[in-house]
Amino acid sequence: MRDSLEEQARRYATQAHAAAGQRRKYTDEPYIVHPAAVAELVRSVTDDEEMIAAAWLHDTVEDTPSTLTDIERHFGARVAQLVDMLTDSAQPQAKNRAARKLAHFRHTADASPDAQTIKLADIIDNTRAIVQFDPNFARVYLVEKQVQIQLLSQGNRTLWQQADHIIAQGIRQLAQPPHSVPESWFVKQAAKYGGLS
Repeated sequence: MRDSLEEQARRYATQAHAAAGQRRKYTDEPYIVHPAAVAELVRSVTDDEEMIAAAWLHDTVEDTPSTLTDIERHFGARVAQLVDMLTDSAQPQAKNRAARKLAHFRHTADASPDAQTIKLADIIDNTRAIVQFDPNFARVYLVEKQVQIQLLSQGNRTLWQQADHIIAQGIRQLAQPPHSVPESWFVKQAAKYGGLS
């Protein structure tokens, strides 16, 4: 009997990320723990198998030699379209991080509600431990995600609220000792993305 679409996606993503030698940045765990967590979050709000498959595959085109053509050949057009909407396209003309992120935010803002739902799950999982592992980078990252989720309003409401809560919680943590980042710093950082949210 043939494996389910999700099982095929899980296996494909596991092999692709392992072959690329990818590990999680802070914990050095096999990278697949992240797509697995994203897939579980998506599963908590839908039983749409193509969305769950795309959750497993959401980083394969960005981070491994896999192409969208590969994804479409193995998993069909809709899964490939979802992965495409979630893939951060190269921005050679972007002069700095803010410009690169702005281009990516616009890309995900134009994504379908289903792709936005997967992106929210991705943000939730990436945000969970960022303050603990990298408080300096977390300051910039949390502001970026706060701006980005404002553009993901078509995604699943439950996941949107979870993302909003976890970002706000991280910012509150950074405002406390030992980090003591002043609120004005976050406001100034958010202004770099002015007019987007």
